[in-house]
Amino acid sequence: MTAAPGALPEQFDRIRQSIPPSVTLIAVTKFLPVETIRAAYDRGIRHFGESRVQEAIAKQADLSDLPDITWHLIGHLQTNKARKAVEHFDWIHSVDSLKLAERLDQAAQELEKAPQCCLQVKLVPDPPKYGIDAAELKALLPQFDQLTHLKIRGLMTIPPQGSSEDTVREVFTGAKSLADTISQGGFSRLHLDQLSMGMSGDYGTAIACGATMVRLGTILFGSRPSSP
Repeated sequence: MTAAPGALPEQFDRIRQSIPPSVTLIAVTKFLPVETIRAAYDRGIRHFGESRVQEAIAKQADLSDLPDITWHLIGHLQTNKARKAVEHFDWIHSVDSLKLAERLDQAAQELEKAPQCCLQVKLVPDPPKYGIDAAELKALLPQFDQLTHLKIRGLMTIPPQGSSEDTVREVFTGAKSLADTISQGGFSRLHLDQLSMGMSGDYGTAIACGATMVRLGTILFGSRPSSP
């Protein structure tokens, strides 16, 4: 059952308090009203994740009195919305192509901003998902390293829907290994200290495999409508 606006499910505090201090809890609030975001803020949440740029912009306007919120874009981003994303988000987790990264870097230069971001990677075949496969990413690393305004801080990954526990663990440990390899590769700007991985169904495994950011929605807030 979806919590009423401004109300939070009884498990909210238990889940929040179970996350280790070394891991950033990103509360995923797509399709949820601003009253719910305020309630979560009042319970100590400061990091919020949204999937759609326009939906987030409207919420940010309504929550402008809460200046210490950190906004994370976790959904697929089209290149034509790159400038808006740079304007309105502190973190962009879903940088899934060099073209998008270059567009974001250009917007960051023009807006005199330095957004932090994660490169979205696919470590096992998953046609419905966006992301750069590991081999392609390795080939493109010198070009990512040339971007001067984006702060590329880590990797983001999502296991295929319905994956076995072994596959989930393989994806998460693979992301940790890939991030470590990149960080040790002698690049000027690619020092990856963040791993954005783990959602409501697998965040425990993600944390055990080295996640530094988990993106939790349903387990915190209950089910939600499929659209606003």
